[in-house]
Amino acid sequence: MTPLQRVAAVLALALAMPAAAQWPAKPVKIVVAFTPGGVHDTVTRILSVPLGEALGQPIVIENRAGAGGNIAAESVAKASPDGYTFLVASEAMASNPALYTKLAYDPARDLAPVAKLADYPVALITYPGLPASNVAEFVALAKAKPGSISYGSAGVGAAGHLAAEQFSQLAGIEMVHVPYKGGAPALADLVAGRIQAMFLSVQLSAPQVKAGRLKALAIAGRTRAAQLPNVPTIAEQGYPQFEAQLFSGLFAPAGTPAEIVQRMNAEVVKALQAPQMQAKLAQVGAVPAPSTPEEFARILRSEGERMATVIREKHIRAE
Repeated sequence: MTPLQRVAAVLALALAMPAAAQWPAKPVKIVVAFTPGGVHDTVTRILSVPLGEALGQPIVIENRAGAGGNIAAESVAKASPDGYTFLVASEAMASNPALYTKLAYDPARDLAPVAKLADYPVALITYPGLPASNVAEFVALAKAKPGSISYGSAGVGAAGHLAAEQFSQLAGIEMVHVPYKGGAPALADLVAGRIQAMFLSVQLSAPQVKAGRLKALAIAGRTRAAQLPNVPTIAEQGYPQFEAQLFSGLFAPAGTPAEIVQRMNAEVVKALQAPQMQAKLAQVGAVPAPSTPEEFARILRSEGERMATVIREKHIRAE
């Protein structure tokens, strides 16, 4: 760093410190990269109540859905890094750089991880008529008739699509991908038997499984899901290296003062660790997963590297 750059850095720090010390002096906006009513939005709204109380300012929620989270992420990446604009986005922030050929922002460069918020267990579910009751039988069926099993997803590059392609790669099987415009129509076709399988959140799939309209062969995460406690994980069934997890995370524009990031992180972690908050999140199928900013950054890097390999080798592109 040159002498001039050192002076500039000192001046920038001096200007930021008073603002950080007085933060927040007005309402704080959280941009949610999803439509109202979804689990990411619901978790954000649940969290916003104790968070606003702790900060002494209202939390304003703004939904900006679309383009795999990129519309919301780009808006926050370009926002002033003054601590008054944050982003709630999903694991897509890790995979989008590999999935999209052109992004108007760089998640690693333009967004600062603040905290991981919650995990959402994923299940491998099938149409009841499919003659497979566990992962081994599912793989055997797929190998016996390559391309005979079709699976749905919420769209090209969606979490369910990437999970299925990752599993196909590990298991050495071929399945036919049927992308939909959202998870709801895909789920409807699975119940109707028009497709045979899906990787879907337990929140959406558990009611259908309990009603007997679908079968759950496995949980895609490292641990079993509370809503389907008797369903073993894919790792338990012979694929220990496999993991697919949906999650929400909180981000700030890069350059947001470290004091503000740390304060926001501390209040988020405190809220997520409260028993009443954990009970509320459990009702919507969310598992609290608080982290430090550094831990969240490591999770994003690891997930990004893992998904980039699948995306590259499977030639997946979302535009």
